[in-house]
Order: sequence, then structure tokens, then C-alpha cells
Amino acid sequence: MAVAGFAAMIFAGGTEAMGCTRVTYVGDSAVVTGRTLDWRTPIPTNLYVYPRGVERKSYDTDQSISWTSKYGSVVSVGFDVGVNEGMNEMGLVCNLLYLPGTFYAEEGDPRPYMSTSLWAAYVLDNFATTSEAVAQLKLDKFQINAPAMPGGSPTTLHMAISDATGNSAIVEYIDGKLEIHEGHEYKVLTNAPPYQEQLDVCNYWKSVGGMNMLPGTSRSQDRFARASFYVGILPVNASHKTALAGVFGIIGNCAVPTGISVPDQPEISTTQWRSVSDQTERVYYFKMTETPAIMWVDLKDFDLYPGAPIMKLDVANSDKVLVGNIIKEMKRSKGFSPMYKLTDEIIKVFT
Repeated sequence: MAVAGFAAMIFAGGTEAMGCTRVTYVGDSAVVTGRTLDWRTPIPTNLYVYPRGVERKSYDTDQSISWTSKYGSVVSVGFDVGVNEGMNEMGLVCNLLYLPGTFYAEEGDPRPYMSTSLWAAYVLDNFATTSEAVAQLKLDKFQINAPAMPGGSPTTLHMAISDATGNSAIVEYIDGKLEIHEGHEYKVLTNAPPYQEQLDVCNYWKSVGGMNMLPGTSRSQDRFARASFYVGILPVNASHKTALAGVFGIIGNCAVPTGISVPDQPEISTTQWRSVSDQTERVYYFKMTETPAIMWVDLKDFDLYPGAPIMKLDVANSDKVLVGNIIKEMKRSKGFSPMYKLTDEIIKVFT
């Protein structure tokens, strides 16, 4: 869907962040999380595989925290400046989605800054399970910084986390206060309103009955209701193959068709790409809307020991159709450079 780093992904439009639908299937044979990324202007996205042992800093001043990654991961990176989602080698998945109206912290808050360019990476680097991540996040030891973007809008995001058992958490900042919903029942997230209100709207549609009628527009609330109904009827004893197909189908149903854009609601815009994270097999599937093929990264194929190379797939600039297991297409990389602050030079590049 915070700090400048991740916000650069939407500079072309001079707005906040991106709209999306996220859904997690929890079954006997598989746990699978899928998501769409919807926005009104292009968000060039590349894929990286990071090994363990990578040193990170949450911001470029002393008012920051540092860590060394415990787990390797595959991540999608917008504009080569910020992680918007990914899956680590333990099957933990973290997705960032747009939430209008988010307010993170009061001015003068003394806590360290966390850049949204690295917020998802912080979770993927450090935790094996949702409960581990929630326990640390609940300590509320850092603040998400949200400087103005071109056009004057801050970056407003909420986070979805799910692990290989299917336990999920939704992390939001409402009126400057951290709110976390944790449990296997929190399988769906879209953009607005805040999560508790999304649940209330969904409960109404449960009373109507999805086999009788479902809301069909591209609005966030309608996508939430549809995704919740469809993931709820996907059998828990589905085979692994059927589970993957089911999640691909659900996010396809919730994708926004090309050409749709609502000026004052940028989250109601064309779906640019879709991903499906197979948390059982540790395979990350990725599909651009404008290409016919699905590509994937199998984390089991990669060396993830400390000191192993960072690998990059330059999706945004590829002149060929990328399809199937793309390990042979990935190249050694120094990694992306997080954007901590909005500068005149960055504005010139992305506007």
C-alpha cells in the first residue's frame, strides 16, 4: 500500500503508495498468500534474493536502528528503492498495502525512524513466525516517518504478515497508535477503511450469503468481501496444486481491469502485477499484468548463507518474456539502495 524510501514507488503520480488485495489460504497441505498491486501510474518492480548476514540500517541518521539479517528472502522492490513485499526462507510473508488516512507519530517523537523502504525487509530479515514478529512490533520501539511526497501527500501504509502455519497479523497505525490483529482468521486485507471497519463490512456480506450475491465493484470494501468469501469456500483439504490454483483464481477475481482509474481514489486503479507466495514449498510466483507468463523464484535453489551473493532479476528493463523458474536470468547485484529522504535529485528522476 511511512518513510520516503518506499514512497518513491509512486513518484510518477505524485501520490501516496499503492492499492492492493492480499489473501492467505490455510489448508491441510499448503499455506499460500497472494496479492495484487494496483495503482494509477506505473511502478517498475524488480525481484531480489538476499542471503542471511546482510547488514541494514533503518534510517540514514543516528536516530535509527541496525540489524543483521537472520534469514534469506526473496523480495519485490519498487523503483529499486524500497521493498514492498517478500517471503523469507522460513515461509514468512510480509506485504505492504496502501491505507489512506494513516497517522504514524506526533512531531518530536524521540524514537528511532524506520524507513518504509526497509519496513518489510526488517520483518523478513528477523523473524521466522508471525508471533515472533508481532511480539517485537508490539514493543513499538520505532516510528514510521512519512515525509511529504511530490504533490504534498505522505506515504500511508499498513502491513500484512503470514507464516508457514497460516497465522496472520495486520499491522496499522491509527491516530498515531499501533494496532495489531493477530490470528489465523485474518486472511484478507485490502486498502480502506481501517481493518476493524473492513471486518465489520465483511460481516454484513456474510449475512447476505456469497452464493446469493457478492459486491462486484473494484472498491476496496468489495474486493475484501469477495476475497473473504472465495478463500472461505476453498476446501481446507485441497491438494497443494489446487490450493495454488485457488489463490491465483481469487486474486484474479479481485484484480482491477486495465483502464480503470478513479482520480481521488488511486487505490482503485489497474492491477500492475500479482504475486503468489507458496509458504509450504518456499516458491514465490510473480506475474506482470501486461505479459502472458508467470515467473517464479524457488528459494530452495539459492545459496542463502552469509556472504553469498545478492541476486537480482531486472524485471522492469527486461526485453524478453520472463517465464518459469528464472534462476538462470538472475544476476549478481550490490542490492538496491534504500531511499531514506526525498531530495531534489530524486524528484527529478521520478517525476
